[in-house]
Amino acid sequence: MDNRASGLILTVAITAAAGTAISVTASAQAPVVSTAVQKAPPLKTAWGEPDLQGIWTDEFDTPLQRPTKYASQEFFTAAQRAELDQARLGIVNRRATERDVNNGYNGAAFFSMKRTGARTSRIADPPNGRLPPLTPQAQKTAAIDRQFRLALVQSTETCKKGLASCAGWKYDPATSPRRAEAAPRYNTGRMNRNDGPEDSSLAERCLTGGPIVFGGNTGSFRRIVQTPGGISIFYDVGQGQGWQRNIVMDASPHLPANLRQWFGDSRGHWEGDTLVIDVTNFSSKTDVFGSRENLHLVERWTRTGPSTLAYQVTIEDPSVWTQPWTLKEEYTKQSDQENRFYTEPRCIEGNQGLPGLLHGRRVEDSAFAQGRGPDPATTDNTADFATTQALEDPLLQ
Repeated sequence: MDNRASGLILTVAITAAAGTAISVTASAQAPVVSTAVQKAPPLKTAWGEPDLQGIWTDEFDTPLQRPTKYASQEFFTAAQRAELDQARLGIVNRRATERDVNNGYNGAAFFSMKRTGARTSRIADPPNGRLPPLTPQAQKTAAIDRQFRLALVQSTETCKKGLASCAGWKYDPATSPRRAEAAPRYNTGRMNRNDGPEDSSLAERCLTGGPIVFGGNTGSFRRIVQTPGGISIFYDVGQGQGWQRNIVMDASPHLPANLRQWFGDSRGHWEGDTLVIDVTNFSSKTDVFGSRENLHLVERWTRTGPSTLAYQVTIEDPSVWTQPWTLKEEYTKQSDQENRFYTEPRCIEGNQGLPGLLHGRRVEDSAFAQGRGPDPATTDNTADFATTQALEDPLLQ
């Protein structure tokens, strides 16, 4: 995961998108649902359904996978959380590393800060808090994708210096013959070329990955609106990569298998006070931790108190993982009064910036063809894309 730091109990304004700020008050401890709260009468809408409405966010920093040193420990102790918060505080004033310089933003200047969460991992099952093993086919697919991406950086300083992004490859000053090849499968990450929009990451194209979204440094918010027989969730994530999700609640079956959607087909129903959403029919262009068109989600949303909402999702794809796995998160309700004026986020940066990136690369190509300037193939602009996705906080290792 991305590194985030916090050393004080404070109110932070997390900019969720260009022109949109939502105030978040972080408390000293993660929300704890007491037995009394669990037995309290649930909040209801005027028409009698459990009331999940409001703007919700996860206010604490929790790694996806449990660091191995915590073994079977599901929750941090208070002392461990305090120690980790103190370590994050030190990140703010540290000197920038080479990786920081190569990234798009300086974390201390642009990223929001969160305190350490109570959970040692978002993954609640398997019990070790780790992703289940990949299937042999998924390992093969990942290896093919990585080999292609590594070939595109073989003539760059990344490989020449033996940086982590080039692990498993070797430096070769000659431009890889694979540079003109199409990607092995639809690209969702940044490549070391800009021959077309599809070589850029989803975020740079003003797209977002899918319904499994985490807080990140720029925050992640869900605005839930209910009407009799309908539920809508708007996700405000990243820098304008927000999207609207409508939950079908009429007990109708999923769409035919040949109809695919970027965020899948969501069919919901109530089980007591819990909203259960079954999601299938994903597009092959969607990517959730390596899973695409075979992705299947079962989400459970439960109001646990006036300002708390429990979220659980079981993720299944037999073509990618050897077993299903489950995530748990706790969300806190944000102020309706402070957010009564809400500007819909727009991905302006990507919409305006991507044509400029493509134009700049064409200028570089033309200059090199005329004997001026460096070979574009030797310039690494990937910001460490070739490494395995960071799933753990380095502070916890």
